[in-house]
Amino acid sequence: MSYKIVRKSEATAYEAPGHFDCRPTRLHNPQDVNEGKVVMGVTHFLPGGGCEFGSNPCESVYYILTGQMEIETEGEKVTLHEGDSFHCGPDTKKGIKNTGSEACQMLVVIIPPQK
Repeated sequence: MSYKIVRKSEATAYEAPGHFDCRPTRLHNPQDVNEGKVVMGVTHFLPGGGCEFGSNPCESVYYILTGQMEIETEGEKVTLHEGDSFHCGPDTKKGIKNTGSEACQMLVVIIPPQK
């Protein structure tokens, strides 16, 4: 298959390691499209929810759909708001936390390491 359409009602929930007070959902997986490389989903973070500081071997892009999210890197902390994004390379140490008073919806695009 060279394309795949996913309706928001078809998003599947999953457990994401190191995440807390959130609901990650998956929309697209690499195996869904011929020679695909991208994973995409939307994660819903409750106030105070986030992901522990650490790294993984994936390249990632976070885009804030609603709410706000604090991103901590080894050198700084910055708060992203609706319409802001964060792109990091593989093995980049980071932590994220919803420091707002409302739920945050974040579009997550991940490119796993290629074998």
